[in-house]
Parts: sequence; structure tokens; C-alpha cells
Amino acid sequence: MEDRIDKINYYLDIAETVASRATCLRKKYGAVIVNHDQIVSTGYNGAPRGRKNCSDLGYCTKKKLLPDQRHGGYDACRAVHSEQNAMLCASREEMLGATLYLVGYRTENHDYENGAAPCLMCRKLIINSGIDKVIVRKNEKEYITFEVDDWKANDEFLEGKINY
Repeated sequence: MEDRIDKINYYLDIAETVASRATCLRKKYGAVIVNHDQIVSTGYNGAPRGRKNCSDLGYCTKKKLLPDQRHGGYDACRAVHSEQNAMLCASREEMLGATLYLVGYRTENHDYENGAAPCLMCRKLIINSGIDKVIVRKNEKEYITFEVDDWKANDEFLEGKINY
């Protein structure tokens, strides 16, 4: 008899499947918001509705506009982040006390994104949404848990750690 997958990896697997819908040419992210063991919303990274995705254009707009910038440069990217898309599709009541599961991987080799975590803008939105916890996949079975209360107590802006 096969071992039953634990609940966290179950939701992370769903987030990974959601990521497969992402339209970014470099990185695919998927997010799943769960509250009371029920999926509230999902989201993946891609251009805003009605706009062409990089996958449609055939090139990465960020790479074209900022060829030497590896991190940051979010204003040059066409994509709305997966966390943002998931939060846009849920009501605040549904997100109060919820957990957001996040998976990101590189398109060229399907390697999980090393050190993946919500960016500072997404952290601010997550704080305001009422989500309590964010769980990010590190590899097929391991993950890291972020408590949103820690983000409230440790404000990166006041510490001068602005990464976008």
C-alpha cells in the first residue's frame, strides 16, 4: 500500500499544477489559498487579463528592457504575481486566518526556485489580506513556513532591506 501524502505537500502539489498554467518564459509560480481545509482560490503568474503574455509575445519584456538585471525590476515585468492573482479572486472573509501555498520553478529545467518567497509587495498584500501563514516549496518534499505575524513585526522597509 502506498503512503498517503501529507496535507501540506498535497496543497503544494496543487500549487505546482496551478503554476503549469503560468505564462512567464523564465519562471512559473502557482499559489493556492486554503482556509479550514478548503481551497478558497488559486493563482498563477501572467499578464493582466486582456493583455498579451510573454508566452504570446515570444520574449520576456523584463529581459528585453533590463537585460542585465537578474532580481527585481518588477515594473518591467508583464506578470501579475501568482499570490496577487489568488488574492484577487478571494474575499477578505475567505482569507482571514488562511494559509497560502506557493511553488515556483524555472522553466528551462523545472528546478524549484532557490530561496523562493513572496516579494515585499506581495508580503504587504498578504498582510492586508488576513492570511496567517505562507508555505513555500523548497523541493519535492521539503518546504519553508512563513508566519505573517513575523513580517508585521520585522518590517524590511524600516531595516533598509528593499529588494525591488
